[in-house]
Amino acid sequence: MRPTRVTENRGELVYLALGGAGEIGMNCYLYGYGAGRAREWIMVDLGIGFGDMETSPGVEAILPDIGFIADRREDLRGIFVTHAHEDHIGAIPHLWKRLKVPVHARPFAAEILRRKLDETGIDPAVVRSVQRRRSVRAGPFEVSFLPVTHSIPEASMLAIRTPGGVVVHSGDFKLDSAPQMGDPVDLAPYRKLGEEGVLAFACDSTNVFLDGRSRPEEWIVANIERIVARAEGAVAATTFASNVARLRTLALAAQRAGRKIVVVGRAMRRMIDAAVETGLLIDFPKTIKEEEAKTLPREKLFYLVTGSQGEGRAAVARIARGAHPGVKLTEGDTVLFSSKTIPGNEAGVHRLY
Repeated sequence: MRPTRVTENRGELVYLALGGAGEIGMNCYLYGYGAGRAREWIMVDLGIGFGDMETSPGVEAILPDIGFIADRREDLRGIFVTHAHEDHIGAIPHLWKRLKVPVHARPFAAEILRRKLDETGIDPAVVRSVQRRRSVRAGPFEVSFLPVTHSIPEASMLAIRTPGGVVVHSGDFKLDSAPQMGDPVDLAPYRKLGEEGVLAFACDSTNVFLDGRSRPEEWIVANIERIVARAEGAVAATTFASNVARLRTLALAAQRAGRKIVVVGRAMRRMIDAAVETGLLIDFPKTIKEEEAKTLPREKLFYLVTGSQGEGRAAVARIARGAHPGVKLTEGDTVLFSSKTIPGNEAGVHRLY
């Protein structure tokens, strides 16, 4: 999709995908306004893609080709982040030095990004937090962050106002009326946008072509509580490390069943800590360390573990191989996959069984 609208004596509004269009991962989009070499740009997201053994053996991460905008970085006014999933932010630590522009994100994504940049020696201050429904002026663009629900906290659609018209860029989203964490989706700002007039809607959401409706998070709470309460041995539950709302649902179910919670995996711990740091997660149960878990009866243990997509070095895969130094599962224990399998990851997940 390349919407273009010419306005008299002002130039044109253009859209350019550098990655993510028609594929999973590597999301990176440009919006430009102006004429010729005088055109100014903003970038929406800068994510990574992932290799697999069938199409790219030995490749762990794939970066978008940003050569076009790197050559014009003096005309790039900023990077705007829809949410903190790796396929939307994972390339920023690798490529920011070629762009050197401010990065704008809501507080949770900003916290995740600052931690990642700090690890790579980039000043975390380049990331600027934007509160919900606030706007950022960047050259001829005014970008507003509109809250939506997703499987990670503080996802946003972006309303991009330009002299050539208004464009809405969705990012991944779910219209959840009972998300269990954060506010339900409020459609009033979107109706107001519709009344204002929208030139184009860039819908960038993984399951957008599937029929039907996504069920709200509250629908699964009772089922998870029942599974955990009925389990006889230890329980290990895995989901996406970034799905903090699901981690909360699982941890609260364990707490209600009288189990002690152990978080296994740095990515999961990092997400929980960031959600606590930004004030999003205020009722997560107290956790214990792996060493303390070894002293408790198995029926009192609940492990939150990384690796729901079969990643070879993640906790679930290491446990399945008997190679994890701190967690051992035995006959009679329960392993709960509270996640969908991303297309392309089926073989890796099935190897865990």
